[in-house]
Amino acid sequence: MNVRIDKVSKTSIYLQIASQLKREILSGEFNRGSTLPSERAMASILGVHRNTVVKAYNELKAEELIESKQGVGYIVSVGGNKGDCETDEGRRLHRSKNKKVNWVNQIKPGYLDMEITFDDLFQRFGAEDKYSLGSGISAAGIYDNEKVAQDIAEIITAEGRSQYFYSPYKGDKFLRQKLVSFLGTKGIKASTGQIQILTETNQALDFLVMLLVKPGDTVIMEEPVSPDAYRAMELAEAVIRTVPIDEDGIKCDVLESLVEKHNPRFIFVNSSFHDPTGAILSLERREKIIEISNRYRVPIIEEDAASELVYDGERLPPIKAFDALDNVIYIYSFSLTFVPGLSLAFVVADRELIRSLSYLVSVRMVATDWMSQKLVARYLEDGTYYGILDDFRRNYSKKQEIACRKLEEIKAAGVDIEYTRPRGGVYIWCRLPAGIDCKEFINKAYNRGVALLPGYVFYPFKNGGRDHVRINYSFETEERLAKGLEVFRQVLEEELAHKK
Repeated sequence: MNVRIDKVSKTSIYLQIASQLKREILSGEFNRGSTLPSERAMASILGVHRNTVVKAYNELKAEELIESKQGVGYIVSVGGNKGDCETDEGRRLHRSKNKKVNWVNQIKPGYLDMEITFDDLFQRFGAEDKYSLGSGISAAGIYDNEKVAQDIAEIITAEGRSQYFYSPYKGDKFLRQKLVSFLGTKGIKASTGQIQILTETNQALDFLVMLLVKPGDTVIMEEPVSPDAYRAMELAEAVIRTVPIDEDGIKCDVLESLVEKHNPRFIFVNSSFHDPTGAILSLERREKIIEISNRYRVPIIEEDAASELVYDGERLPPIKAFDALDNVIYIYSFSLTFVPGLSLAFVVADRELIRSLSYLVSVRMVATDWMSQKLVARYLEDGTYYGILDDFRRNYSKKQEIACRKLEEIKAAGVDIEYTRPRGGVYIWCRLPAGIDCKEFINKAYNRGVALLPGYVFYPFKNGGRDHVRINYSFETEERLAKGLEVFRQVLEEELAHKK
């Protein structure tokens, strides 16, 4: 094989690789049935990204020169002895074939991650035969199912002949009025014209990135950070700069130096019961980050879904509550405190930004979730939501106690794990014993019936977290949570015994 890459050529690198391999296949350098190097091996040989090789191989597959076989790799599917494909007749027959569109090469590179992704891992949590200790989903059984069904029926009946699935692009006006009051309980002053209703935090962040970020722009994020957040930045081709966090949240001294040096488009902060660490941004740092934002005229995007879930100590006001200049874009989600399966989030920001965001929503969506909006508005109006928050706090607090007790039992048995018990939220960030890799560990745990998230997925550059897992205790019942953590302990002990 003799493939040479010309980096100054206007021809894409993947097409250079594909055309040279095609020439060697048609000239008989590879016999029918020959195996090409694996994607990783070829990428290493040529010094290119794996996705570049994927695109080159798919170009050859589209031309039916090679085929892929599970467990074998890429196999040459034409030719025989050297020179058999080199005749004019052979080339004519090959050119005359109808050819399938090479869809892999049509897709933008950022969407071509062929490895196991966060989404693949997340799909594991839906398996009924697994203990789900990774999914950030609200607990079932807090809302009364019969009451919810009756309320939905009354909403539909009351609406009569209206178009149920259509609502204003900013969101239902009555809901936005109720949210103004809800925000007041958090120390945030806003009008209905400063609120945009959306389905979930991911959607809100995606729209905001679409609105604000151009390729090459710098954004600053905490590290570790939710994969959903940093992937939105990656797909927008932003340059991600990360700031480490400690028990008091993002380190503001490091943050300020990065802001001064890189002039970012915005700072992304998960302020309360941070995903995945459970840390809460201290009051002092909340005030400091507003000071930095105001001094350098840099927006803050604050994600605040877990702020109501405080089990120990006082609830801190959001960063947005300190925002006198409308420099903070605030995202709140009902994902951990509403009926499982019904999703709703909203954005609070400067009126001009919300106007542009609403226009973007009108272009991208036919309608927003009508039923969830009506139901949330109803429960904010009659006080149901405020009362149910106490039920969620009691439920999650008790589950956190069970999780921490099980982890303490593991430590008492001599297993060297570390964690900090958060004051609230639904996540525990657990360091595994030395020598245990989280990726291998979660696969073995999954085979034994426990679904977890590995720590490395929370690092945009995969340069940390290999010794951590994120434990979520919101979704499972108390009994299943305890059983899942018992399996967690057994797998840990087996791994340690195996490594001795």
